[in-house]
Amino acid sequence: MSSFTYQFDTPSYKGTSTVPTGLFINGKFVEPVEKGTIEVVNPVNGKVITSVAAGTAADIDIAVRAARKAYKECWGLKVPGVQRGRMLNKLADLLQANADEFAALEALDVGKAFRVARNGDILASIGALRYYAGWADKIQGKTIETNEKKLAYTRHEPIGVVGAIVPWNFPLTMLSFKIGPALAAGNAVILKPSELTPLTALRLCPLFAEAGFPDGVVNLVNGYGSIAGQALSEHMDVDKITFTGSTLTGRKIMETASKTNLKKVTLELGGKSPSVIFNDVDLEQTVKWASHGIFMNHGQACTAGSRIFVQAGIYDRFLKAFTEHALSLKVGDPFARDTYQGPQISQTQFERIMGYIKSGKEDGATVHIGGERHGNEGYFIQPTIFTECKPNMKIVQEEIFGPVAAIIKFTTEEEAIEQANNTVYGLACSVFTRDIDRAIRVAHSIEAGTAWINCHNSSELSLPFGGFKQSGIGRELGEYALEHYTNLKAVHVNIGHRL
Repeated sequence: MSSFTYQFDTPSYKGTSTVPTGLFINGKFVEPVEKGTIEVVNPVNGKVITSVAAGTAADIDIAVRAARKAYKECWGLKVPGVQRGRMLNKLADLLQANADEFAALEALDVGKAFRVARNGDILASIGALRYYAGWADKIQGKTIETNEKKLAYTRHEPIGVVGAIVPWNFPLTMLSFKIGPALAAGNAVILKPSELTPLTALRLCPLFAEAGFPDGVVNLVNGYGSIAGQALSEHMDVDKITFTGSTLTGRKIMETASKTNLKKVTLELGGKSPSVIFNDVDLEQTVKWASHGIFMNHGQACTAGSRIFVQAGIYDRFLKAFTEHALSLKVGDPFARDTYQGPQISQTQFERIMGYIKSGKEDGATVHIGGERHGNEGYFIQPTIFTECKPNMKIVQEEIFGPVAAIIKFTTEEEAIEQANNTVYGLACSVFTRDIDRAIRVAHSIEAGTAWINCHNSSELSLPFGGFKQSGIGRELGEYALEHYTNLKAVHVNIGHRL
């Protein structure tokens, strides 16, 4: 089977990485049925890094059959939870031993700063695997009192075969957030990584066997979403789809699930998260957190705090300090030690973001800073701040998924809450104030699945993550995620009732 070798010689990482480029099915790398390939592009310069195999419906079918066979014969409840936990912990050990290499691959095809990938994405991935390793032997039912002639209890059984469709913005982290609970609960998995960023997923595949997972328990089919993703979503022998991505695609997956076998779905979708900043904040800390909220991962985060509501009394001071901080962010080579923001993921995404910037200008908003390409090659965009924004503008209502912040002045708490909730999304929000009563009151009033107080984009593996409204269905992370990877069965045992 073919592979791709890359020699890294950068200030942040020096080493060689070899990545298999085929489909990973039933414990082996194989060629796709139709022999198709997909080019993986370096967003720093727009040049092709390598080509990987492109799967189709035929490959998805083969992978599903392998997963079903493994689930029935050597996985599921046939393997005690304590053993599943050991395998997940071993996988985490192997990832940790190769952490720098995985971070370098994320920097290469995603374009994120190496230090961010190493200290953020890779550590979160390891942490998620270990967290769910701990849960594997603690998935328990209840004994429920009924009457003296009946023993009644519940049990949580694996769903079966899970299709996991992974996004391009946090490839390895989102993969870990999905396989962690899926494997802990005893499910078999077919992974469909983004065609834009498949390298870390492919590099991880050989580690599954090394960690002790039987062949067929984890499979990977590269491919385009409209082909491989669609085939996975409509397959009649897939019991669940877990998807992270756009609301538009989430709708299609939900529709497909309803028209086929009514498979379960977990959807983590788009967002237009508000950050609400009151007059009494710690200005220095608030500026840093608000910047982290919108500019983290080049603005390519579903939780990006892209609507920043600032109370009138501190508006001018905040804008000045926020501007200075944004201008200080280093945009450039992901492997440079001081880089904060790398390129956007693709030419398509670059053009989409620039289209929103153009729309903001045409709608009457003011480009306070940025709004242009950074440099002469690749998909870099300057950190951008809009002022004079109105509620009906596209840059205020629609998810941009780029380093673009809309700053909006407000006067009263009630006004801020009303504007914060004026969106079809409900993924996350943040509230900044020294008044704890107000902080909790406003956090409770905003319609969002996650509310941060005096911070933003500061999640924990043990807390659930998911959205209200059109930001999704179900939850990832924490104990709550396990509910979406098990079927609940009620058992009634007659111990004395006679007819």
